[in-house]
Amino acid sequence: MIRKWINNHNQYTTLKLELKNKLKEEPISNLSKEERKLIQSIRDKTKIRNKNNVTRTTAYLEYFKLHPEIHWCLLAHLVSRNAGWNMTDLKGEFLIRLLTPKEQNDFFLFLERGNWLIFQDAYPQLLLYEESKKQNVSLFHLLNHLNVSRFMEPFWVNFWKDKSSSLLTTALIINEQNYIESRVMLNDQYQKNVLHTILFRLQDVFDLNHILIPYETQSTKKVNFVGGTVHHFSSLEDRILLGKKLYHDLYSIKSRLKYIIIWAEQHPHTGSRHDFWPHLFTEIKKMFPDSNQMLPHTQIDLNKKSPRIYSPNLKDVWEDWTHSTAEEGDWFKDMKMFPFVKKKINDKEENVLNHYWETIEKLEIAVFAKKLFTRY
Repeated sequence: MIRKWINNHNQYTTLKLELKNKLKEEPISNLSKEERKLIQSIRDKTKIRNKNNVTRTTAYLEYFKLHPEIHWCLLAHLVSRNAGWNMTDLKGEFLIRLLTPKEQNDFFLFLERGNWLIFQDAYPQLLLYEESKKQNVSLFHLLNHLNVSRFMEPFWVNFWKDKSSSLLTTALIINEQNYIESRVMLNDQYQKNVLHTILFRLQDVFDLNHILIPYETQSTKKVNFVGGTVHHFSSLEDRILLGKKLYHDLYSIKSRLKYIIIWAEQHPHTGSRHDFWPHLFTEIKKMFPDSNQMLPHTQIDLNKKSPRIYSPNLKDVWEDWTHSTAEEGDWFKDMKMFPFVKKKINDKEENVLNHYWETIEKLEIAVFAKKLFTRY
């Protein structure tokens, strides 16, 4: 135990020094012909897999199956599934009746831009690691040429030497949330159209920010969930700490981790919540969507004869979006994020399933109330 503590302390001290040095370094621009070819290949592969939420989410899982030591990929896959479910919720049973078409589109673009940005920043790092393994040599000096923050190189180099998956995962969580902070969260357009209007309303009234990680145990054959709730989505610190908590929940129990991986592999991501609850959700639109029949909203009421909630596949409701080039700039300008590497989390698991049931109930009641108000 003491030896482990000393090793961790030494790692943090070394990383802190290397990060401080990175802040002073001038980027090196010279590349060999082979390096330029590799950089272009990585960019091309990233573009192919960055078409939409489904292609990104699938790419994360496929990469994790090849390189299970990169824990962040499994976490990214599962969180990206939730982003897809949130995207299709906008065209599903409830929100399509509570938000205007413009609000639906604005919120989709907010989710899609963040999902796209994180992938186009993270996936090149993963491919560079893959190529390093193939050549059996560290290639992380090329991260800068892929427009990856200077923050990440010391962590990749450390991982290459010590194989500390948890430290690398933490760094990637910190990096991805800082990467989208100025490009999405502080973007004037999204601040005005989403964060201060739509998302605030959905958070405040419906608490609609759950991250669900499904798994099915062999004994019960019933889908269970672990996960968390984003209480302050616009807070950079809260998003980082939630990411660290989700990672802890994911890897803290080995038997559960195994079931989560099995579930993910056996249920290809479509964007529909039918993926995890086919008895409650359907990807097929009902003939009479304005039926006055209340949908089941409690676990007690739920049975196979109950009307199911419409949750479409992503490809059926959203077209692929052509994004503008990612904004330039490196978020890593000082050491204020380094304490988050070691910052402790609240590792108490929340009952995310009950919270999600409450959300369904609130949405259902809101739609029902709107029908009555419109009628009279």
